[in-house]
Amino acid sequence: MTATPRIAFLASPADDAQRALQRLVAQHGQRAPEEAEVLVALGGDGFMLQTLHRFGALGKPVFGMKLGTIGFLMNQQREEDLLARLAAAEPAVLRPLEMLAQTESGATVGSLAYNEVSLLRQTRQAAHLQVVLNGKNRLEELICDGVLVATPAGSTAYNFSASGPILPLGASVIALTPIAPFRPRRWRGALLKSDTEVRFRVLDPYKRPVSATADSHEVRDVVEVVVRESRDRTVTLLFDPEHNLEERMLTEQFAT
Repeated sequence: MTATPRIAFLASPADDAQRALQRLVAQHGQRAPEEAEVLVALGGDGFMLQTLHRFGALGKPVFGMKLGTIGFLMNQQREEDLLARLAAAEPAVLRPLEMLAQTESGATVGSLAYNEVSLLRQTRQAAHLQVVLNGKNRLEELICDGVLVATPAGSTAYNFSASGPILPLGASVIALTPIAPFRPRRWRGALLKSDTEVRFRVLDPYKRPVSATADSHEVRDVVEVVVRESRDRTVTLLFDPEHNLEERMLTEQFAT
């Protein structure tokens, strides 16, 4: 990155983020994401995920500043020393999950997930799912409200709320976590190697319909969902050295 990098500023629709966008563009100028060396995202974690989904294929590093309600993936808002912060920022390379969902109608829908892929019951009745890992049946019937597969970056989000483990970056593992499991009653999930192919089969899709969601992209009435780590897509987030993602994950685990 050059001493004065070409920056594309992106902001959520929130008023604070839009005002910050105007100030930063006035001070540093504005480049299109395709022409920039770095993307600066202004908002919360939801907007960061939107930015990664929209521009991740460009391969540009992303520096987030928290101007939303949640900001685990974001740095603190501080505008006056932005260039120095970008120069000193530490990278965290994330590899998303790929979801391939087949629906009752026969459609096949693919999507990426930087946080998690989750399957959830669509009605009052619990979902009945079969869990297959690398072609081998591991759970004949999981009765639950849902189940999710989380990346390390997403392990502190929905996964953690569902009592799943927090995963360190670079550990090459993903979390398989049930949501309100009823049978097997004592099953609390599993840690899997990141290259594991996870296949969910919906056992009674007509009586007990299930949806699948990759981050915020929902597919309804699925009959089978395959989840695997992407082999050819990575994104790089930039963090202030004193507030990097690995440190935040450790802090979260020792919070009282």
